[in-house]
Amino acid sequence: MNQAAEYSYVGSELDLFLNATNWKKYWAGKLRPFVSGDVLDVGAGLGATFDYLNETSKSWTCLEPDPALCAQLARRLASHARPPRVLGGALVALPPDAQFDTIVYIDVLEHIEDDRAELEAAVRHLRPGGTLIVLSPAFQFLYSPFDRSVGHFRRYTRATLRGATPAGLSVKSCFFLDGLGVMASLFARLAKKSAPTASQIETWDKALVPISRVTDSLTSPFFGRSIVMVWAKE
Repeated sequence: MNQAAEYSYVGSELDLFLNATNWKKYWAGKLRPFVSGDVLDVGAGLGATFDYLNETSKSWTCLEPDPALCAQLARRLASHARPPRVLGGALVALPPDAQFDTIVYIDVLEHIEDDRAELEAAVRHLRPGGTLIVLSPAFQFLYSPFDRSVGHFRRYTRATLRGATPAGLSVKSCFFLDGLGVMASLFARLAKKSAPTASQIETWDKALVPISRVTDSLTSPFFGRSIVMVWAKE
């Protein structure tokens, strides 16, 4: 993802993970305590973050740079009881006075080449005391042909996410999710496949994620398939 006004998404994981409901419920439950007020959902995709977290917000804005995805998102959510505002473009398209209490990047920051510049721009749209949340793939040693095929520039560790932290933000929380998913990601890397199959995603979501929800109580401080970092604006 770049800073252009329009962007054509090259990935396939939105469709692949469409029915990964156990995983989405899991990470949504972990993020829900940090989401409130006026929310900006950067790289909203098909709207999964809105689907699972909108009830905690005062208002919700979906920002999606891919025009086709943006149009699809607007159509799908138009009939929602409390539809979000759907905007096309990247963060630079927002007016300076657009301010939010929570800004979320769910499986998005890894698509942005200059991640630090992106977060610096996000800070300017975050109200004092506001919260910035990033969920991204973890550990560069798990970087696979699938990551490359869907446009991931990197996977993250605590250190690399902290290194992208701009001035004005302090880390409020950081943890890993889906410890068992590390094995699935490692297998994908060793197999050198460009994408998992739908059946593999279903097996992971229905068999491994429920176990990770239990075992992550032990592993989340140390490792997992995904990393979450939450910042507060000073």
